[in-house]
Amino acid sequence: MTIAQSPPTLSLPDHTQLPESDGTFVKNFQEHPQSILLTSAIRPVLEQIHPDGRYCIGQDSGIYWQLVDPPERGAEAPDWFYVPNVAPLLDGQYRRSYVMWKEVVAPLIAIEFVSGDGSEERDATSPFLGGAKAGKFWVYEQAVRIPFYAIYEVKKASVEVYELVAQRYQLVSPNSRGHYPILPLGVELGIWQGKIDNQTLPWLRWWDSNGGLLLTGEERADVEKQRADSLEMRGDRLAAKLREMGIDPEDV
Repeated sequence: MTIAQSPPTLSLPDHTQLPESDGTFVKNFQEHPQSILLTSAIRPVLEQIHPDGRYCIGQDSGIYWQLVDPPERGAEAPDWFYVPNVAPLLDGQYRRSYVMWKEVVAPLIAIEFVSGDGSEERDATSPFLGGAKAGKFWVYEQAVRIPFYAIYEVKKASVEVYELVAQRYQLVSPNSRGHYPILPLGVELGIWQGKIDNQTLPWLRWWDSNGGLLLTGEERADVEKQRADSLEMRGDRLAAKLREMGIDPEDV
């Protein structure tokens, strides 16, 4: 009797076996502080949503959605994205990329910073049309199925936000504050004109659902210092007043 042998198990590469960069440069000096700004301000919100720490933030990191040769052709690298309910480390090490065939959770939101004319970020070309390379918009909408996709153009001081509805991206309308609600996070995206890292620009920022600007860690520290300085000045004035009245502040 001949015993049929099982076919060999196909072993697909993971994040340690795929390229973590395609060798291209970050496009301008604004992108890095913009990514840090988004991450620092949203951290307290994510820590409340995920008290167990199970979430990931990618900054110019690859999302592999198909296995092709060369591997980089099967990946897109959003300038910023967030994935809920996944471990930040895999096998004790930081993720080099996010590999969809090894994961069960898609990113909740991806953000692209436009450096050119925006055509790359809005490219909805299907890879099934004459062997064309899949457009970035198509990949996020149809392959990875990211619920929210934002396209930020610093030169136009604008942001477009799309939400996946019935398997298609629909443009989200701004609210009365000119912000775009990201309801699963309880926050809003919008444009803020101000100075970050000595650059006065229209930055992409988060607000809470009541319209309060979400501050970065550095901004929060500045606010606490101002509050402490104010209390100290108030205490000094009170002590001076007591001395004028012949009362030793130490005796109060």
